[in-house]
Amino acid sequence: MRVQVLYWQKIPSLIRVTADDGTQLSRQLPEWFQQEIDRVAMEQGLIGSDAYLEEWAWRDLEARDGAPNDVLDSVERQLTSAKSG
Repeated sequence: MRVQVLYWQKIPSLIRVTADDGTQLSRQLPEWFQQEIDRVAMEQGLIGSDAYLEEWAWRDLEARDGAPNDVLDSVERQLTSAKSG
């Protein structure tokens, strides 16, 4: 299963998994990720600018086996523990 994470700069925001049949499932990360994005963007003076939008990018993670919801859960745990750790 293909796993992608939408990042703003180095801060993750959204997880998307794509099954072999093309079915996609997405999950927004907890609100504090978006709050961190907003905080950093304000510090950099990027809120409401094209430069802010240009910082968004999808990045591929290693492919994973399993049910889509299980993969989403696993990736969310990984990203959440990296943030708190």
